[in-house]
Amino acid sequence: MTEEKDSLPLDHVFDFEGQAVRYGVIGEGAPLVLVHGTPFSSQVWRRIAPIAARSRRVHYFDLLGYGESEMRDGQDVSLGVQNRVLAALVAHWSANWNGALPDVLAHDFGGATSLRAALLNGCAYRSLMLVDPVAVAPWGSPFVRHVRQHEAAFAGVPPYMHQAMLDAYLQGAVHRKLSEETLRIYTQPWTGEKGQAAFYRQIAQMDQCYTDEVQSRYGELTCPVSILWGEEDEWIPVERGVELASLIPQARFTRVRGSGHLMQEDAPEVIVGEWLTFGHAGL
Repeated sequence: MTEEKDSLPLDHVFDFEGQAVRYGVIGEGAPLVLVHGTPFSSQVWRRIAPIAARSRRVHYFDLLGYGESEMRDGQDVSLGVQNRVLAALVAHWSANWNGALPDVLAHDFGGATSLRAALLNGCAYRSLMLVDPVAVAPWGSPFVRHVRQHEAAFAGVPPYMHQAMLDAYLQGAVHRKLSEETLRIYTQPWTGEKGQAAFYRQIAQMDQCYTDEVQSRYGELTCPVSILWGEEDEWIPVERGVELASLIPQARFTRVRGSGHLMQEDAPEVIVGEWLTFGHAGL
């Protein structure tokens, strides 16, 4: 796998309704789309995408209002818009796919985004692999619920306090402690005046209504679905994964020991191993 210092290049810009979405494409072969969650960026795939790119054309991007994509005051960065961003990107990328359907690998909010794009925007996938996705109610930590009620107060805290809260929040996503270098990869987009405001903006817009809108429709999915869930996930308990798997016909469900919510850091080898067996099936 690549060194921690390496990051995925986001050297393309897609205009989504006048807003810049940064994305990257590496490798050649059948299409694979990677969708990150919150409060992360496409860099969660930095150790996985290069391996997949040995045999696949890998597409990844920063959700609107995240990472290197545009952040602005008053911006809609909710789950209600991210599925439309994904659908627009898939339509854009598919011009080079020769009619092939993409395999999709999604984490956290990326799971909700991918599910909504399939059920509400007609996006068709060859397969869908979900890692600790936000998909089944209830979800949202006590921290998230508190920030939603006091967005302005949190956005205005001194930078050192924001950094301390951000570090503590992200450390809670893993079973094994993040290194200082890795922690900075994830916190950097959320620092500075613009980044700090954007961090609390995306939390303030977290609303369960966006998963409620599609949860009853998960049985309509027709592509093969694999679900990986960290047994030590303290953000979304593994029981939510069990329930999700029961709602999707013939879903493949795997509990992952020793992994928290951010499996890309705790157990990236499990994601790669499952993708090699599940995501390559039928190629």
